[in-house]
Amino acid sequence: MVRALLIVDVQNDFTEGGALGVDGGGAVARRITDLLRGPEAYRLVVASRDWHEAESDNGGHFAPPGVDPDFSTTWPVHCVRGTTGADYHPALDVDRVDVHVWKGTGEPAYSAFEGASTDGLPVRAVLAEAGVDALDVVGLATDYCVRASALDAVAAGYSVRVRTDLVAGVAPESTVAALKELATAGVEFI
Repeated sequence: MVRALLIVDVQNDFTEGGALGVDGGGAVARRITDLLRGPEAYRLVVASRDWHEAESDNGGHFAPPGVDPDFSTTWPVHCVRGTTGADYHPALDVDRVDVHVWKGTGEPAYSAFEGASTDGLPVRAVLAEAGVDALDVVGLATDYCVRASALDAVAAGYSVRVRTDLVAGVAPESTVAALKELATAGVEFI
């Protein structure tokens, strides 16, 4: 098997103090960096980022001004390209990332597979070009973008593992539900 690492949305707005901060997000960033600096070798390291447009509701993804988000289909403004919130968390060693992916530009997007590399290639094309047939998925948040990315990877025919020590979820109940759904879909946990 040719395995790649998919790092999902380890951005300032999804870590402590961010617009949609997840408890433990900063620690996940540090542990992913430890993995990247360790002995385990990946053929390719891909990292996704939410990359929303300013001055736009991004296809209804952002709640309108003055309206509370429902945290299901509408969200507070987050990960607007060109802002600190959209930047990778500083503890993530991005020098070890081979391909950067932007998703959610002008529209809702949860899965890294909905994005494209900075030079416009869909994630599947990037992985195919490297001969990848297996993915380890890590990042934020377990119950949203990690879940969606892992499910899309399985649907695309990849052998998928989620590294449970390198993810963090929004809420315990939705995280448990997401892990059950992933297990049912055939995702392995390590």
